[in-house]
Amino acid sequence: MSGSYDECAVADDTMDSFWEVGNYKRAVKRVDDGHRLCNDLMGCLQERAKIEKAYGDQLTAWSKRWRQLIEKGPQYGSVERAWLAVMTEAEKVSELHQDVKNNLTNEDVEKVKNWQKEAYHKQMIGGFKEAKEADEGFKKAQKPWAKKLKEMEAAKKSYHLACKEERLAAAREANGKTEASVTADQQKKLHEKVDKCKQDMQKAKEKYEKSLEELNKCTPQYMECMEQVFDQCQQHEVRRLTFLKEALLDIKRHLNLTENPNYATIYRELERTILSANTQEDLKWFSNNHGPEMHMNWPAFEEYNPDQAAAPPKKKKPDGAPPTPSTEHHVAPPGDRSSVSSYEKNQAYSTEWSDDEQPATLSGNENGGGSGGNGGNGGNGNSFEEDSSSGKGVRVRALYDYEGQEQDELTFKSGDELTKTEDEDEQGWCRGRLDSGREGLYPANYVEPM
Repeated sequence: MSGSYDECAVADDTMDSFWEVGNYKRAVKRVDDGHRLCNDLMGCLQERAKIEKAYGDQLTAWSKRWRQLIEKGPQYGSVERAWLAVMTEAEKVSELHQDVKNNLTNEDVEKVKNWQKEAYHKQMIGGFKEAKEADEGFKKAQKPWAKKLKEMEAAKKSYHLACKEERLAAAREANGKTEASVTADQQKKLHEKVDKCKQDMQKAKEKYEKSLEELNKCTPQYMECMEQVFDQCQQHEVRRLTFLKEALLDIKRHLNLTENPNYATIYRELERTILSANTQEDLKWFSNNHGPEMHMNWPAFEEYNPDQAAAPPKKKKPDGAPPTPSTEHHVAPPGDRSSVSSYEKNQAYSTEWSDDEQPATLSGNENGGGSGGNGGNGGNGNSFEEDSSSGKGVRVRALYDYEGQEQDELTFKSGDELTKTEDEDEQGWCRGRLDSGREGLYPANYVEPM
């Protein structure tokens, strides 16, 4: 046995002991609590699974958005590949977090649900079979002792009441001896009352002692039976706690990505891609494609060819002539991606690729230069913008799609309407304003008057 009756007897009378009648209910309630805790654990895992899925989805969306921005942006070469490798890392980590979500819901939650179903058997009348069996076991073990306890409590009450009566009778007798008004006959009756109370008190005491002795005799049997039922409850709880520990270890294994070999591989590949970035190779590539190493058809004498259609000059302010529209696909030929500004390509994310500096040859109208009324328009992101607040111009319609290749060029689709604010220059370019308010250059042969 876990303890003796004597040890329990010396405990504080106010102690809420297991051995008191009815206090086994807490052990029975633990069965119901165990079933509820299984539900709590499943709810906890389902919430974590939602978090894992949301994080994975956010990583995927972030990677997709920034991959587009980087690919359309001015970064080039091996450093661009290294940057894009960070997006690849996010996509692969997103997949791992989706796996965590699937493991939590498909394995861990299902495991808890199945164990709960096997360990707790619901009754038609409500409650669980295990709780009912424990409750009935405790009641059966406690019933004989509870009966003896009730008899002992009644005997104790009678004895204490007899003691009280004896003290009152003794006090009245003592007072009668000091009062002259009390006759000898009255004093004799008071004395007889005291003797009777003492006799009653002695009988009550003997009965109380006897009932207490009988209670003590059945206490060991009571404790043994109660502990047997309690041990059965403990065995059920051992199974629950052991299962819970194993389940938590499985959950930890699913959550700990550092134990997943694929997780380490992701970052080894990312590090290898970043370390492979070669500054000198990138600079050489840029020089070959956009620098002094480029091939140049230097001007040479050409005979007049009457069959050749007139074309606009090859240079625009200094950056080049407008492209010739494609009549087959009605779209502008794509420019060199390394020179495309992501500010123009991704106006929805205008803050992602900001550049406060503009080419010096295109900044004559900034900060008050050129037209005097344009000093406050530098923040519009258009260094060519002049004072067009008057709204003057000619409405034109786009014949073809055009995607601006520089920050000072407009982007529009076939059929879009805009306002031409300056006529075509000698190089084939017009200045115009979109309905959104943005101003810039566009090829004159891409539009027609309305």
